[in-house]
Amino acid sequence: MNICSNAQGVGIVGTAKAKFLKEDGCLVRVVHLDRVEKARDEIISERELERLSLTFKVMGDPNRLKTVMALRSGEMCVCDLAAFTGLSESAVSHQLRRLKDLSLVKSRRDGQVIYYALDDEHVSVLLEVGLEHIRE
Repeated sequence: MNICSNAQGVGIVGTAKAKFLKEDGCLVRVVHLDRVEKARDEIISERELERLSLTFKVMGDPNRLKTVMALRSGEMCVCDLAAFTGLSESAVSHQLRRLKDLSLVKSRRDGQVIYYALDDEHVSVLLEVGLEHIRE
């Protein structure tokens, strides 16, 4: 394999068995070294990468996502969320625990009732951006 760079910071990668990549229109495999370097400069730490990945993974479950979406309009207790989602109270409590561990929801006690709400505005923004994206 050959890696070359020129004045524009472009590397051309080839092999003896080079193939045309017709599906995406590429005729030559090119590595733009300046873009790779920029991506390396902007990479987040492994710890942040793992936490962000876990956040998206947790939000990727339809029941948890439905629960989080319900909390956009305000706080709800486990009974409210169970009635809304059609899940058992035990299942809702389990989902809320996962969401709370990642600081996606927070809780507030009022006597014997615990109310849940989105942890902060960032969670709402995540949901809004996701909805905006899929509705385009």
